[in-house]
Formats: sequence, C-alpha cells, structure tokens
Amino acid sequence: MLALILAIVVCLTVAGAVFAFGAAAVTPSSVLGARLRALGGQGQAVEAKPVLRERIEQALDPLSKAIPLSPADVSRTRQWLIQAGYRDASHVNYYFGARILGGLVGFCLVALISGFNNLPLLAGVTGLGFFLPRFFLKRLIKDRQMRIRLALPDALDLTVICVEAGLALDQAMLRVGQDLHHAHPDLSDEFHLVNLEMRAGKPRAEALRNLVERTGVDDIRALVGTLIQTDRFGTSVAQALRVHSDSLRTARRQRAEEQAAKTTIKMVPPLVVFVLLPFLFVTVGPALIQAYRSLAGH
Repeated sequence: MLALILAIVVCLTVAGAVFAFGAAAVTPSSVLGARLRALGGQGQAVEAKPVLRERIEQALDPLSKAIPLSPADVSRTRQWLIQAGYRDASHVNYYFGARILGGLVGFCLVALISGFNNLPLLAGVTGLGFFLPRFFLKRLIKDRQMRIRLALPDALDLTVICVEAGLALDQAMLRVGQDLHHAHPDLSDEFHLVNLEMRAGKPRAEALRNLVERTGVDDIRALVGTLIQTDRFGTSVAQALRVHSDSLRTARRQRAEEQAAKTTIKMVPPLVVFVLLPFLFVTVGPALIQAYRSLAGH
C-alpha cells in the first residue's frame, strides 16, 4: 500500500512539473519561454510579468484544450456561461479547467483510498468530479433566469410609465435599467447591454434578439417578439407593453397556482416515510412484539 501511494505521488509530481514547464515555455509573456526562444534564435523582448489572473488564464488555456470538443460544443458552453452571467471569453477556460481538475481530484482520491482494485468506484468518482461543474453551471443558469423572470413585471411597469411620459423605448430601457440596478441587478445589466449594442450601431431588433440569447427566458422572448412586431407595424409601444404586462402577470399567477397544486402530491412521500411508518411502528410494534413473545412462550 505504501509503495502504491509513493508511486501515485511521484506520478502526480512528475506530471505537474511537466505541465508547469510546458505552460511556462508556451506562454508568450513567460520569462522562461522568452529565454528558450532567445536561445533558439527567436529572441524577443521580455515583457512585464503578468498579474495573477493572467497567469491563471495562461495555465488553464492549454489545460482546456485537452478536451477534444467541436466548435459547436464550445459555442454551446459559451452560451451557457453567458446565460449564467459570465460573459468573459476566459471563463470558458476556467470552466473546462475546473472540469478536468475535478476529474483528476476524484481519480486521485479514490486511488489513494482504495487503490486501483475498485474500478467502478474509480470511474464513477472521476466522472462525478468531471460533470460536477456542469451541474453547478446549470444551477446558476436556473437561478439567474428565475431572478430575471421575477424582475420582469416591475421592469415592464416602469417602462410603460417612461414611455407614456414621452421617452423613446431606448431611453426608457436605459432609465429602467438604472432604476433597477440595486433591486434587480441581473435585468439591469441586460438592459444596459441592449443600450450599448444599439449605441454601437446594431438595429433594435438584433439587439433585442441578443437579449433573448443571453438570458434564455421565455418571458423575455415573448416580450421581444411583442416589441419587434410593434416596431414593425408602428403601433403604440405603451399599449403593447401594458397588454403584455397584464398577460405576464396572469401567467405568473397561473404558475404560482400550479406550484401550489403540486405541493399536495409532493407532500405524500414525506408523509408516508416520516409520519405513517413511525406511526405504524409505534402503534402496531408493541402488539407484534407481545404476540411474538406469546407464541414463542408456547
């Protein structure tokens, strides 16, 4: 057992040293890489040392490329990260690096505890560590979509007030985003990005469709469809927003009633496990014990 542990430690140490040397040699801003290129006739001026965040990104960049993913998988992962609120391109490297690191940690833990004798446990824990970041990412997406869904009725009410006061839709969304910055920061950031895209020259319809892609919320998709149709046919924006707000509140109330109706069914398993079975044990248990003693005595 001791020899196995020593072998695993030596293997991990050698792998870490090789990975660190390779990352330092490949990184353009690394001093070691610059010296190696200078010795090979490709000398370049040594740049300033990067900060800690840049070093982490440079270390995770080759690590993330270890997963053979197609461009479609990378795009889907990037869309998930954007829907969770992580818009930086380096977050993709963080995500893939976390998946690989989770798999390696699970593999090493099982190998140190039980060795390589239990292969199903080794594969299961390694797979769990690999897919655990994806589970947390999905959880973050659902939580953010729920916050946006709850903030949307208030945003629509404020937008109707701003439009009826004489503001254009772009200025109304900017003002609503500023007012909701502290109460609903997620929706406020999305409205701010829509205004930035429209200021950069994108058409309003394209900026609103990008809002749908960044959030993935069905209520936002319905709102964007209403705004695009209103802009295309030239109807009243305030009237369309007011009607959509009423329908949104009706749908919100129906979802709440649906969840309330499901609580009765959801309470049945806990009642059976934690109430009915202990009640049977307490009431019927003593009688069964007494009957067993009486029969055993005869």
